[in-house]
Amino acid sequence: MKRYIFSAVSALAITAMLGCSSTKSQTGTKGFTRLFDGTTTTGWHTYGKTTAGAKWKIEDGALHLDPNGPGDGGGDLVTDKEYSNFHLKYEWKVAPKANSGLIFYVHEDKAKYGATYSTGLEMQVLDNDGHPDGKITKHRAGDLYDLIKSSSEPVKAVGEWNSAEIISKNGKLEQYLNGVKVVSTTLWDDNWKTLINGSKFKGWENWGTFKTGKIALQDHGDSVWYRNIMIKEL
Repeated sequence: MKRYIFSAVSALAITAMLGCSSTKSQTGTKGFTRLFDGTTTTGWHTYGKTTAGAKWKIEDGALHLDPNGPGDGGGDLVTDKEYSNFHLKYEWKVAPKANSGLIFYVHEDKAKYGATYSTGLEMQVLDNDGHPDGKITKHRAGDLYDLIKSSSEPVKAVGEWNSAEIISKNGKLEQYLNGVKVVSTTLWDDNWKTLINGSKFKGWENWGTFKTGKIALQDHGDSVWYRNIMIKEL
């Protein structure tokens, strides 16, 4: 009898553990909306255009920027929609020597601002060891590009998937790489202006001032993949 009681208790414990694990997984994405459906570029377009460039391919549920793709069909992909306060999650990986970035608060007006980075902030995506930018402070993977160096570098090896998060709410910005907070700052205050004035963006008209904008995946001419892109508006 004791053996049966023990078995029943064990079974219940295992079921509870599995239930908790499942709940944890679900709460990780609760309230989030997928920006990329894994099969199409619906919801995205090339900056300044109406459709997505052909160099952005769908491969195994990921968006792959193939620099050797057809013609000039690349360019940065931007969301159709703008966002203000948000929690963004995504995964990325790069080919050897590759450079890209996740750019946010992009003000899409190509006639006035020629590129996504003309207005938007960037969380760097990079092969730290293989790309020349890896030798530049504040240009490495996870950095708030050219503004704030990551507090640590939990980046994975080239070819492996990294998970990243950007949380921006009422001017408070946090960036996470593989579950580790690597950047924390306040946007749009006096210190923010000081950071800009100490960066390459000094003198760029309206750079880093927009509080609502689009999210972009950068075409830097190198092979890069993005997947599981999702957002929760805060």
